[in-house]
Amino acid sequence: MQDAALEYLLEHGVAKLSLRPLAARLGTSPRMLMFHFKSKEGLLRDVLAELHARLLNSFATVTSAEPTSHGQAPLKRFWNWAIRKKNFRYLRLLYELQIIAVQNPDEYGRYWKKMSMDWQKTTLLASSESLQTEAMATLCIAVFDGLFLELMSTGDRARLTRALDQFSSMATMAVTDRPRQRRRNPAVRKRF
Repeated sequence: MQDAALEYLLEHGVAKLSLRPLAARLGTSPRMLMFHFKSKEGLLRDVLAELHARLLNSFATVTSAEPTSHGQAPLKRFWNWAIRKKNFRYLRLLYELQIIAVQNPDEYGRYWKKMSMDWQKTTLLASSESLQTEAMATLCIAVFDGLFLELMSTGDRARLTRALDQFSSMATMAVTDRPRQRRRNPAVRKRF
């Protein structure tokens, strides 16, 4: 039922979610949806968890594959994956659910914090060793989020891809230009 609910939300979004049409699409009743998910918020939490797991898995798969085009960085490979038409809807729904979570911290805050930490960990693992710091992982996630939100608003893939490339170049130069020092955060190493 969770997969079918996710598909429905990918198609229709969350903003105007009504249990009656969702139940009809799933071949059940609103009462059975409430029995299964306990509440509308429970439904959204379950769908968010499933969406989150799928996206993390995709990110890990895409970023762990050998670069196919001139040594593309993991962030660029994930960006290219995310902006494809078939994948775009997954991230659009994730951001829509994130806004709902921000507006309802008592209901979703604990789940969103865990998801944020999962993305931090996954981003650290996908980064080259010279970029494996908590600060750089956080910056990469923030840049991706900002660019993707702008993409949803404007649809300007070319401009935003150039911005991502510029950020990647700047991050690489900043790391290679700094004096030789221990670049890996020891606290991060212990956590994994």
